[in-house]
Amino acid sequence: MKLYISPGAPNPRRVMMFMVEKNISGIDLISVDLNAMEHKSEAYRTISPLAKVPALVLDDERVLTETRAICTWLEGQYPEPNLMGVDYEERAFIEMADRRAELYMLAGIANSVRHTHPGLAVLEQPQFPDFGHSQAQKVREVMAWFDHVLERQPWIAGQRFSIADITAFCAIEFSKLMKFNAGREGMPALQAWRDRIAERHSAKLR
Repeated sequence: MKLYISPGAPNPRRVMMFMVEKNISGIDLISVDLNAMEHKSEAYRTISPLAKVPALVLDDERVLTETRAICTWLEGQYPEPNLMGVDYEERAFIEMADRRAELYMLAGIANSVRHTHPGLAVLEQPQFPDFGHSQAQKVREVMAWFDHVLERQPWIAGQRFSIADITAFCAIEFSKLMKFNAGREGMPALQAWRDRIAERHSAKLR
């Protein structure tokens, strides 16, 4: 199998953290240079028609290109340690938390960074700074809500570490590009949670 990634991008990092947490090895890693527009090349579009990373090419040549779909496949192939729920009820609550982290936090951060950071101008043409700044404000409101959640429970989805924590952590780390720091912005529970995850082996690999 082959996994196409781009170092520094949050979605490939989500899959990489997921793999490390599950001790998955034996998958070839292939870097795609986003700044060089390699993801837009004809060759890569034959793998990922929408020019997105990550992309997992299975042994039978089928391709999975969405982060959550890739992780679902890996969870099925490598069921332990479980990161997505042991039964339908836990799976539903973990998926809810994961989707909240992805749609309301990570997506907003990505919009803010892509439209305001000069280093990403090559990837986002045209940039709309006003939109980016408005997204930064809205996503801070979401992160404040997550801070309150983490005042009541140790992990994003409840009482144990899950894929939702991976998604939220990668979002928070990407938010450094919009100069966000939970502790400095009055979100101590979110900062403490982030710091705990930063000590995990999976978080140290980029």
